[in-house]
Amino acid sequence: MWALIKDNKIEQIYQRPKSLLIGEVRYPSNMFTKYTDAEKAAIGIYPVEDSGTKGNDKFENTSQATYTWSASDKKVTTSYTITEKSLVDTEAKDESGNNILDEKDNKTYNYGLKTQAKTLAKKQANYYIARFNWLVERSIYDSSKAIPDVVKTYVAAIKTDCAEIETAIDAASDMTAFKALYQDIYNYDSDGEIESVKTVARINRWSDDYNVKEYVR
Repeated sequence: MWALIKDNKIEQIYQRPKSLLIGEVRYPSNMFTKYTDAEKAAIGIYPVEDSGTKGNDKFENTSQATYTWSASDKKVTTSYTITEKSLVDTEAKDESGNNILDEKDNKTYNYGLKTQAKTLAKKQANYYIARFNWLVERSIYDSSKAIPDVVKTYVAAIKTDCAEIETAIDAASDMTAFKALYQDIYNYDSDGEIESVKTVARINRWSDDYNVKEYVR
């Protein structure tokens, strides 16, 4: 990425090489890669250093880059504005601030991170449980074929897991607490290096299916 500097100000940002008309001279696109830094600087072209810190897309929104020219360093640096995504649902509004309504004139909503996380937890639980649907169907058509107790126990455990995950999500009072739901806790060795996972993050912690693998379809 490069910038065209004129009168000590950023005139244009170039994301990729392109043919440029600077003054009365047309420069080919390969100028960006063929010319030395000194040769590019002589016509006002300087590198852009993507030095700004960006947010975590899972939890935060990152603005478009803001570019700053440093005359002393002879380069352009970037910065970003990071804002937290909403944890809670918010009313959907248009550019004029009016509520966006559905086909029945009911308010619509932008789902917050908590709602999205709980929806994902439900889908995950349904996936784990659905692997044993064939046993339910079999028991319906052949009453002599009971659903194994070990499967019933596992399914009940998954439902409990889902409920506990949703409770933990609801209990997160702020973004720090919400992020903690996604963080594993580790055991460390004497050198401070990660040795093993001590506790799997609550959002990803589900009952082990080791004892029911033979029934998975």
